[in-house]
Amino acid sequence: MNVYSLRTATWVSATVVTASVLGAAGCTSSSSSSSSSSSSNSASASASATGSPAAGAANSGLSLKQLVLGTTLKHSFQPNGKGAMKSESLSQPDDMVTLGGNLYVGFQNGVGSQGEVSTSGNLDSTLGEFTPTGSLVKQWDVKGKIDGMGADSATGQVFATVNEDANTSLYTVSGGTVTHYTYTPSLPHLGGTDAVAVSNGKILITASAPGTSGKAPASAPAVYTVTLNAGTKTAKVAPFYADNATATVVNTGQKTALALTDPDSSAVVPTSSPAFAGDYALDAQGDLEMIFSGASGQNLQVLKLAQSVDDFAWATSATGSLYTTDSGANTVDVLTGTFTPGTVYTAVTPCNANSAAATCATPNYLGTIDLKTGKIGTVAVNGPVQPKGMIFVP
Repeated sequence: MNVYSLRTATWVSATVVTASVLGAAGCTSSSSSSSSSSSSNSASASASATGSPAAGAANSGLSLKQLVLGTTLKHSFQPNGKGAMKSESLSQPDDMVTLGGNLYVGFQNGVGSQGEVSTSGNLDSTLGEFTPTGSLVKQWDVKGKIDGMGADSATGQVFATVNEDANTSLYTVSGGTVTHYTYTPSLPHLGGTDAVAVSNGKILITASAPGTSGKAPASAPAVYTVTLNAGTKTAKVAPFYADNATATVVNTGQKTALALTDPDSSAVVPTSSPAFAGDYALDAQGDLEMIFSGASGQNLQVLKLAQSVDDFAWATSATGSLYTTDSGANTVDVLTGTFTPGTVYTAVTPCNANSAAATCATPNYLGTIDLKTGKIGTVAVNGPVQPKGMIFVP
């Protein structure tokens, strides 16, 4: 079931050139890593000291290995939910989490953002559990498009939300058993749900695509706290903070009223981070912002970003594995090398900015986020990768 292939180092120069072209085209990036090892070490030390790792702190040349190829995996489904079963290859790996030493990956299989049927007649995403080396352990099909995931090591649960624009619901997997939850009451932001994070025992779920099903109020929740009722199979939601909440701008120190239109990926900042340690971090992808909040959802800080980003992950050790999904290539990949602890890696998504042209064709690339300035750096990788989902495992 698992496929291994080490992509050749001849791609290193191509990756660096692409990053330079993106910067020249208006996709902000900082300079490539220094040819001097002393300069590189100085940049890394400075990044760790300031809590704002920049592009220069990204190491030159992470090694890329393909762990999973979707076309080698299959699932069975009833076209349009009726009739005889068909099978097809898994496709469009997106979000991913880790729990109990294994990886969990959501394959969207062509389902639409509101649960619309794929061109093959499929209505189901597939959640796959894999070993760290890419061997399939188990897989489950769930109705809808998996777009957000999370995990809770304390309860042993994996979370998967479906349909990020509308007609959304929540699945959990625990002990190999899938449970489907319906949100209650109806979601006031009139959209879908996306990323899941557990912070201080609270399940926090992103309120994505506000206003899909009607005009959402400016004060609609950007994030929900969720309480599960296993008996009734319901997920009770309450606001954590609003799309128009007040926040302090990290870049300037000034207060501002948020106006979020695209709450997306989220994570709990590791305690080892030199900045925002322990906070809940939310990426407003189209808005080019990251919002940081404490346990209560108060005292928000917003970092204005130079570029649109999707998923993100903190390097928490000098050695480890940065796992990514590449939806276009239909792969799950692992990046290894020497990491600078505290560096925030991210999937940079130029075409997902609200201001991006309708004809935008700039591909995703692996970048870093400067936690003080919001600048986006580039990372050299010895193979072609356009990341989406992302986790770091020390």
